[in-house]
Amino acid sequence: MNGFFDLPSDLQYSYLGLVALHLREGLLPVLAGLVLALPVAQLCVRFRWVYPPVLGVTTVLYSIPSLAFFVVLIDYVGQSETTVMIPLAIYSLVVLVPAIVDGVRSVPPETLAAAQAMGFGPVRRYLQVQLPIAVPAIIAGLRVATVSSLSLVSVGMLIGNQGALGNMLYAATTYHRPALAVNSVLTTAVLGILADAALVLVRRLLTPWMPTKGAAR
Repeated sequence: MNGFFDLPSDLQYSYLGLVALHLREGLLPVLAGLVLALPVAQLCVRFRWVYPPVLGVTTVLYSIPSLAFFVVLIDYVGQSETTVMIPLAIYSLVVLVPAIVDGVRSVPPETLAAAQAMGFGPVRRYLQVQLPIAVPAIIAGLRVATVSSLSLVSVGMLIGNQGALGNMLYAATTYHRPALAVNSVLTTAVLGILADAALVLVRRLLTPWMPTKGAAR
């Protein structure tokens, strides 16, 4: 009898190998999206007229079905991890850009005035004043983007992408082993919960001045 973690040999990876690759394919796009979203959000804050078009473009891109996105990219980057990660990075922008913009705009004007009086230029003020205060909003956006990215990675198995947990879903139907499908779904859910908890911990470490629920009583 096949075990819950006994994977078919044609998957080419062990269970832990699939988990590691799933995390890589799910988390790297969010990191890339964050790196891209930071300067884009700053432009939206500094030039308010830029924000509506940027939000519109990211929303349109987010509306493209992931499978269609993957198929289009195959002609340019082939059937690889990149084919899956590029759309996921783009999808993250629709969450991260508004989160960063709202967080930065929430900085009190007197705080910005004080930073300017101390000689902080626009870049230094953004990095050392606005972003630290916007951390709670940014982390909130990252939590949504990360969980969404980890769940969408599995769709990559439809284009033959090896490595993600979604390949266990394919193996479950091919070998008539529903336990593999349950394994894939449960593992993906656990990874999402753990990633979300890790981001909450990061937020608490970066914003020790914020009260916890227990302390607010």
